[in-house]
Amino acid sequence: MKTIYHYLIAVLLSGLFIFPANDALAGNKDRSGEAGATELLINPWARSSGWGSVSTANVQGLESMFVNIAGAAFTEGTETIFSSTQWLKGSGTDIMAFGLTQKAGPSGVIGLNMMSMSFGDISKTEVNTPESDIGTFSPNLMNIGVSYSKIFSNSIYGGLQVKAISENISDLSATALALDAGIQYVTGPKDNIRFGITLRNWGTKLSYTGDGIAFRVRPPSQEDEFTLEQRSASYELPSQMNIGASYDFIFDKHTFTLAGNFRSNSFTNDQVTLGAQYKLMDYLQLRGSYTTEEGITNDIESGERYTVDDGLSAGMTVEIPLEKESNTTFAVDYAFRSTAHFDNTHSIGARVNF
Repeated sequence: MKTIYHYLIAVLLSGLFIFPANDALAGNKDRSGEAGATELLINPWARSSGWGSVSTANVQGLESMFVNIAGAAFTEGTETIFSSTQWLKGSGTDIMAFGLTQKAGPSGVIGLNMMSMSFGDISKTEVNTPESDIGTFSPNLMNIGVSYSKIFSNSIYGGLQVKAISENISDLSATALALDAGIQYVTGPKDNIRFGITLRNWGTKLSYTGDGIAFRVRPPSQEDEFTLEQRSASYELPSQMNIGASYDFIFDKHTFTLAGNFRSNSFTNDQVTLGAQYKLMDYLQLRGSYTTEEGITNDIESGERYTVDDGLSAGMTVEIPLEKESNTTFAVDYAFRSTAHFDNTHSIGARVNF
């Protein structure tokens, strides 16, 4: 495992030099819209998305599989989450997510998560029948991740995740594989100072295949028709690097946390997020954050703004102990994300720890 740990350190440190130095990987608004599988950038989990995904340094448990896979190593037993998101409410876009993390041995944790994004039924049209009702189709995007996280010492936690990406409509499909890697470092007199770094969505290119890009032709002087398939462009995945830090102010039963995160995006602007969270023991958590990037305050109709998000995120968690002896708890998480169009984004999740 020491060898794996060294490789993980090497990958993450390499990212520190590659991302800032390479215009193809650093934040680049001119490449907006050119990536494939951009749903990989949408956080489907209510607790961490209500904090603007600022918790690269201090996220723990199952939701680490989106923010920083290293935090999954803090799972003490078994954790499961069901989450539902109305993304850009009013657009008909729904996201369902399920995840499971399980302690494996004295220091390891394995995890599984699935995210499905649907857009409802869309009317079919064809070139020769642009206004005819010839049925509907339902696009579906699905990501499945498998991970392993480990406690390397009292201060160092790391993890790796492999994700399979699938996108489908009625006559086209595309698949790809991606890798996430992350590290968290814990220090301070009460383990209240934390740092984290993660590289996400490094993987293969995405390209579409299927009958949707095929057509029938009859060559000159030929009676038989032939099926030809057009070449499909390949799309890179929206890779990104996150560097974060957090500090816990601990007052007996109360904890107040400040967190910050820098996000380097390969296809959009770089972002900086600042957030705060109040925690009353393990029963109640209130959180909020603001994410800023170039042009985020510009009018969205001006053409000088590259995100639909307004930057504000807020959320809360209510957690109830079910069995004291087994430390079984049940929690409900809610998240709100402000958007320039539609009726914002809302997420709600239910989690069980046992």
